[in-house]
This record gives sequence, C-alpha cells and structure tokens, in this order.
Amino acid sequence: MRTYTVAVTDLLTESPVKRAISVSELNRQAKTLLEQGIARIWVEGEISNLARPASGHLYFSLKDQSAQIRCAFFRQRQRGPTINLKNGDQMLAFGKVSIYEARGDYQLIVEQLEEAGEGELRRLFEELKKKLASEGLFDADRKQLLPDLPARIGVVTSPSGAAIRDIVTVLARRFPAIPVVIYPTSVQGDAAAAQIASAIATAVRRKECDVLIVGRGGGSLEDLWPFNEEIVARAIADCPIPVVSAVGHEVDVTIADFVADVRAPTPSGAAEMVVPDQAEWQRQLGSTSRRIAMLGRRYLEDRYQSVDWLGRRLAQSSPAATVARQREWLRNLRQVMTGAIRHDLAHRARGIEAVRVKLLQRSPAIAVQQSIRRLDGLQQRLGTAGTASVAQRQQKLSLAARSLDSVSPLATLERGYSIVSNAETGMILTDSSQIKTGASIRARLRHGQVEATVTGTSDGDANED
Repeated sequence: MRTYTVAVTDLLTESPVKRAISVSELNRQAKTLLEQGIARIWVEGEISNLARPASGHLYFSLKDQSAQIRCAFFRQRQRGPTINLKNGDQMLAFGKVSIYEARGDYQLIVEQLEEAGEGELRRLFEELKKKLASEGLFDADRKQLLPDLPARIGVVTSPSGAAIRDIVTVLARRFPAIPVVIYPTSVQGDAAAAQIASAIATAVRRKECDVLIVGRGGGSLEDLWPFNEEIVARAIADCPIPVVSAVGHEVDVTIADFVADVRAPTPSGAAEMVVPDQAEWQRQLGSTSRRIAMLGRRYLEDRYQSVDWLGRRLAQSSPAATVARQREWLRNLRQVMTGAIRHDLAHRARGIEAVRVKLLQRSPAIAVQQSIRRLDGLQQRLGTAGTASVAQRQQKLSLAARSLDSVSPLATLERGYSIVSNAETGMILTDSSQIKTGASIRARLRHGQVEATVTGTSDGDANED
C-alpha cells in the first residue's frame, strides 16, 4: 500500500503562521491521501440511518459492534432493486474510501451493494474466475466450433427439470430427426457439482454425441452454485466435445459460461444454437431445387442454341453456300476495285490540274509580260527619280551659287575694293612688306585694272599719319 505522509508531516511541523492552509485545502489533501492510499474494498456491516432523498441517491451508515462509517450510494451506480433495503439489513458494500470536502465527513462511496450471505459467494466466484482465467481456461483460442448438423446431441441436466423439457421441445420443433441423449444429474445442492462433472465424463467416454448442452433453469445464486464449482469448470474445459453452457436466465452468469465453448442465454437458446431450423433447411432445399431446375433449363437452352449454331455452320459449309460466298466476295472485290480505280483517276486528274496550273504560272509569255510590267514600272520610277534628282541638284546649285557669290572677290570689287598683285610675278599682295619702292604693281578693279609704280610703303594702318 502506498503512503503519503510528507504533506501531512510538513503541515504538522511547520509553523502555522508560515504554512497555514484553508480548511478546503486540508480536506482536499486528506481526500487525496485516502483515495490513493486505500484501494477499493469490501466492507460488511449493518444498515442504519438509511435516507432516500428525491434525487434517488442512498445515504446510510454501516456499523458493527464498535464502529460505523457513513456511506453514499449514488443513483447511477445502482444496478438492482434497492427498494427493500432497510435499517438492520446485514450488507456487503464495495467501494472506495473518501471524504466529503464540504463537511469533512469520512465516508465510503459505494459502487456495489449485496446481501452479506450472497456476497461471500460472489467473492468465491471472483476468486475462482481470476484463477481459471490466469490458467488460460477462458482463452478464445481454446473454444471449439459447434457442428453445423450434429448426428446426436447430449444434454447434461436434471431429467425432471424444466430445462430438459424446454430443450427437447425446441429440438423437436426445429429438427426432430436428430436424436437426443440425456445424461441425468442433479443440478442443485452440495453433491450436484460432482454429479455434473461425472455426467460430462460419461459423455466423453461413450463418444456418442457431437455436441453437449450443460445447464439448468433459473434460480438464485445459491441454486446455480454447482456450475460455479471448480470441478465442473475443469470437466467442461477438458471435454473434447463442443460444450454449450445454458445455465439459468440471460442475466445469470456462471463460471461454466466462461469455460464453455459457447454460452447460451437460456436452455431453449442452447437448443436453437446446436441444430439448424428444419423449416429453414426445407426452404433452402426448395430454393436449391428450384435453382438446380433453373440451371438445368439454362443448360438445355444453351445446348439447343449450340445445336442451332452448329446446324447453321454446317449449312454455311455446303458447296452451294461456298460458291455463293465466293461469288459475293468477287462482287465485293469488283466494287472495291472499281472504286479504287475511280479514286486513283480522280487523284491523277487533280495532280495533272495542279501541274497545269504550275506550268501556266511558269510560262515564258507570262514571265515576259511580268518583266515588261516591271520594266515600265522601273522606267516610271527612274524618270520620276531623275526629275526629282535634277530639281534637287538645281536647287542645291542655286544655293551654292548664291553662297559662292556672297564670298566671291568680284562681289567684293563691286563694293569698291580692288585686288593688288605684283605686276611682274602676279602674286597677290596682302602686306606692304611684299613689295618694294619702285616696283610695279597691278590693281584689279570692278571694271578693268590699273598698273602703277610704288613710291613708298608703310607698316602702319592707312589711317595713321
């Protein structure tokens, strides 16, 4: 069991001023310690202070000779009738210990409530269930399949009980042709478990059944207890015959149910499981017969069609039919050949027309005419271009003449200037140092020229004295 003492020790040893907590926190921590420190348990005691509020919850106390504990049994946990529960009943309560934080009440939260005597049996039931489960007796891979149509059915039950009557009635209704072997045994009381195990062993030894029904009618937990005994469980587990457990009603669960290959809700349900429904088999047989007849008709129809097809093939293979087919084949070939020739002629005609068009396009006469038209066009363009060029050049010549005339020496002479040159050498004089006194000079005027002899020169401007 886990213990949680650190928090409580801290609360007791630390100064209350430094580590003070609220009452709610204290109750919360105490609740956590109780719920985590104590596992779910069974508690036995006498009911007292029973209260049934309108909410449906039950509140009571469980007490013994020296102590009591408050209990809360909430409505959603209640699985069976609790209307007869009263003060003074000796009960077994299963649940967890907790604290109701609002009041700090220590209480047991009940999850299951049983009468004390029945509770002891349930504890034994749970112990055996855990033991057998740990040995693998409940494993699914150990389960055997029931036969589809057993040759003989064995029933282990009381020969005078209601269960055998229900089983036989159902078997007679569903499939009366299957025989039933009853292995009589007591199904209630201290000796019943050994008898049930012995009856199962007898069925195994005799090897006369394909499936075995083990069960009885309904009753209290004590009445059904033989089917919770270990000897019965091991007899069922070791049985090589598939076993159907049919103990009590649907709500009754026994160890035999877990060990058996199949669990039936009731003995009648077990009888329905082990045999097919004869009426259903008859319906299936009728359906199968109709299907066979339909398949037979289809087969005959297919054979008829095959014969007809073979007859047509035989007729088609006769010499007359062969000649007719070849004649038709030749007629088709002639039509195909005629169409091919027409198509070829048409194709060739289109080719000739295309060549003729190309020859016309490349004819010398057409080329000459096109050349003449191009020549006329070029002559027109040449004349136009020549005229435009002459006019442009005349305009440029006029502009150049005007420009030349503006800078021409003759124009300068027109304004009263003259050109002086050495009369002997003809060199144009631009400086007085180029001529000496006594030399002959020639001056060209606007109209005519003058010759003269130099009487003197000077280096200064003409306006200087």
